[in-house]
Amino acid sequence: MILCIAEKPSAGRDIAQVIGATTRRDGYMEGNGYCVTWTFGHLCQLKDPADYTPYWRAWSLSRLPMIPQRFGIKLIQDSGVEAQFQVIKSLVAKAEYVINCGDAGQEGELIQRWVLQLAECKIPIKRLWLSSMTQEAIREAFQNLKPSQDYERLYHAGLARAIGDWLLGINGTRLYTLKYGGNSYDRQMLSVGRVQTPTLALIVDRHEEITNFVSEPYWEIKTLYRGALFASTKGRYQSAEEATSVMEQIADSDLYIRDLNKRKGSEGPPRLFDLTSLQVEANKKFAYAADDTLSIIQSLYEKRLVTYPRVDTTYLTDDIYPKCPGILAALPAPYAELAQPLRGHKLRKSKKVFDASKVTDHHAIIPTGERPGGLSPQEYNIYDLIVRRFIAVFYPDMKYEQTTVMAEVEEIEFKATGRVILDEGWRVVFAKEEPAEEGKEENEDTNKDLPPFVVGEHGPHKPDLLEKQTRPPRYYTEATLLTAMETAGKLVEDEELQEAMKQKGIGRPSTRAAIIETLLKRRYIRKERKNLIPTELGIRLIHTIKNELLKSVQLTGEWEYKLRLIDKGEYKAADFLSELKSMLCDMVLEVKNS
Repeated sequence: MILCIAEKPSAGRDIAQVIGATTRRDGYMEGNGYCVTWTFGHLCQLKDPADYTPYWRAWSLSRLPMIPQRFGIKLIQDSGVEAQFQVIKSLVAKAEYVINCGDAGQEGELIQRWVLQLAECKIPIKRLWLSSMTQEAIREAFQNLKPSQDYERLYHAGLARAIGDWLLGINGTRLYTLKYGGNSYDRQMLSVGRVQTPTLALIVDRHEEITNFVSEPYWEIKTLYRGALFASTKGRYQSAEEATSVMEQIADSDLYIRDLNKRKGSEGPPRLFDLTSLQVEANKKFAYAADDTLSIIQSLYEKRLVTYPRVDTTYLTDDIYPKCPGILAALPAPYAELAQPLRGHKLRKSKKVFDASKVTDHHAIIPTGERPGGLSPQEYNIYDLIVRRFIAVFYPDMKYEQTTVMAEVEEIEFKATGRVILDEGWRVVFAKEEPAEEGKEENEDTNKDLPPFVVGEHGPHKPDLLEKQTRPPRYYTEATLLTAMETAGKLVEDEELQEAMKQKGIGRPSTRAAIIETLLKRRYIRKERKNLIPTELGIRLIHTIKNELLKSVQLTGEWEYKLRLIDKGEYKAADFLSELKSMLCDMVLEVKNS
C-alpha cells in the first residue's frame, strides 16, 4: 500500500478522487493500492519550555535565556488532532512508502516532516509538488514525484524559522513582561516577536511622525492661459510677501510660449499577483483585511479555480506559456469577451511576466481555467482581480502622448503638461476601474487636453495665488503596511525596485496578515476606518524596548534574506540560529541590567 498524506481533508479528497482511492474510511480514503489521509494543518508544535525541564515552568528573570540543547516537537493538545495522528501513525506502519502531499512550500514541508517524525516513519518518502488542485495538475504531479531529499533545505529553512521565532518570542515576551509588565498581581503581558515587534515599531514610528508634525504654510502661483493651467516652475513660495510680489509683477503682462515638446510613450500592464500584492489591491479596492483575503484566495485554490496562493513572486516560468492559450480559451463570460482579441494570435511573452530565474517554489497567482460556480461576492471579487490581471499581461501596452509647454511672464517661468491616451491597450481589460496607487495623488497640474500652441505666441492670462499647508505622512493602512513589510520598511514606488527588495522583506507572504491580526487581537493597534493606529499599550511597549535591533525592520529583513539563502543552500541554518542566540543573550543581559 502507498500512503499519501495531504495537508487538509479537502486536498486529500481531491487527490484521492484522481488516483482512485474512493472508499471512505475513518480518517482516510482507500482504493487502487493507495490510502490517502490528511493533517489539519499543524498537528505538531515545538515543545514548551516546561517540557524540557520543570525549572523553566516558572516565569523568572534569573532563568532567562531559555535555550534548549536540542529542540523537540509534540502533538498539539486536542482530541481531534490526537485521533487523526493515530490514524496516520497506523497507516505509516503498514505502508510500502509515503507520498508527502502537503502544501508545496516551506510551512507545508515543516508540517509533514514533523508528523512523520512523531509517527516514527522509517520507510521511503516521496514528494508531490502541486501548483494547483486541478485534476490535470494532480495527475501531472504524480507522474513527476521527487525524492524527499530534494526538499531537505526547504525543511531546514522552515525549521530554522520556527526555532528562531520560539527563541525570540518566548524569551523576549517573558523578559519584557517580567521586567516592565508590573507586579505579579496586575502584570501586563508584553508580547515580543521576531516579525511582530518591528512591524509594531513601523506603526508607532509613523504615528509619532504624524503627531509631532508641525504644518507650515506655503504658496503656489498658477495661471490660466487659453484654457490650460500653467504652474510656476519655482514650485513653493515660503512667504506670502514673495508670492504677492511675483503676482504683482506678472498680473498685467502677457504670457509668452517659449518652448513646446511632445513625446510619445507607453506603459505596460500591471504585474501578475503574488499574495502580498493581491492583499494590497483587495484592501484598496474592497477594504478587505489581509487575513480575509488570504482565506478567500485559499478557498479559491481549494475549489481549483486559481493556482497556489502563498507565493512571493509575480513571474511565471517558461513552461506555463504553452498552457496560457488553453486557460484563456476556457474562461467564462465576461472574461471570454476580453480574451477574444487575443485568440488566433501568438500571445505576448514579456520578460516582466515570464522569467524562470525569478521563480523559486511557485509562480505567480493565475487562474487555472476551471469554470467558477457558486462563488460568494467576496470570492468573485478576488477571482475577478486575478483573472483580469492574467488577461491584461497579454494585451499591448497603453500608448500616450505627453506634451510639455514652457512659458514665461516677466522672466518668471511657467510650465503646463498634458497627457492624451492614444491607444488604451491593456487598460480596456479593467473597464477604467484600475485603482490609483495608495498614497499617490492625481497631479492637479496635468491637463487632460491642451489646445494647439505655437512657440512665440503670447496673450493675457489669469494668475491665481494659492495658500496651502504642508501635510503629515498618512497613517498606515493594511495595504501600505503590507507593502512596507515587503520592502523592509522602505517607501518604494518603483516596481522593479519593489521586486528586488522582496528578498529582504519581513515575514513571509502567508504570515504577514496573521502578524497584523495578532497586533489587533493583543490591542497593540486598532483600526480607525482603514487606518492602523497604535494604542497606548502598543506605544508603551515600543518605548519600553530599548534594544534597537529587536525593533529593526532592516535587521529582520536581513534574517528573512538568510532564511531564503538556507533554502537555496547558500547559508547554514546553524549559523542563522547561532547569530540569533547571540543576539538573544545580549538582549537578556541588557534588559536585566537596565
